[in-house]
Amino acid sequence: MATATDTIIRRKLSHEVFDRLRTMITGGELKPGDAMPSERDLMERFGVGRPAIREAMQALANMGLIAITHGERARVQQLTARSIFQQMDLTANILLSASPDSLEHLKEARRFFELGMVRAAAERATAEEVARLRATLDAQALAIENADAFISADMRFHAQIAAISGNPIFEAVSEAMLGWLRQYHTEMLSWTGRQNVTLTEHDEILGHIAGHEPELAEQAMIRHLDRSRALYIHGE
Repeated sequence: MATATDTIIRRKLSHEVFDRLRTMITGGELKPGDAMPSERDLMERFGVGRPAIREAMQALANMGLIAITHGERARVQQLTARSIFQQMDLTANILLSASPDSLEHLKEARRFFELGMVRAAAERATAEEVARLRATLDAQALAIENADAFISADMRFHAQIAAISGNPIFEAVSEAMLGWLRQYHTEMLSWTGRQNVTLTEHDEILGHIAGHEPELAEQAMIRHLDRSRALYIHGE
């Protein structure tokens, strides 16, 4: 008598096509920047119809393995830490919108992450990296009357702190978390004078990074994050 583990499950043709195309990419037959074979060529090669090819190609695009552009051949993408996390954006946003608890969990995770990043930055930042942070802070100060530009500079400042680690995964994690939080940033920031508080806090953090003072940089980041976390509010 057959058991559940003995049963052969018929897979969709598109799943088989997906596996073969993925192997062509991961095995090096197709490299980043290469154009994917045409739909007709793939139909002939695998002996399947157009719907199976298109469904498999879309699945590859959803994973970030290929880029599909209307009117052009799909091309193999160069996977990076940033592109991998970008594939999580939709799922993360759905999770956050469905649960106020998830937003609190994300803010807690960001706090834990940022404290480690600012300590690392204070320990190893070069003069060039400090100058880059200063330029971002100067740009944020110039954008004090433009909420979108101000918040974008704010996100860039924190992502640049993570980038000082030299680990692209850390930088990608920072950008992802800040991007997911951005939609919950309320207008409490604007027109209340809190922009100046943010600038002062950033300047203090930068000063401790430049002075290679990890303990003081961490304490300044704690004060900044604990004060600013109230700006991120779930709509429900």
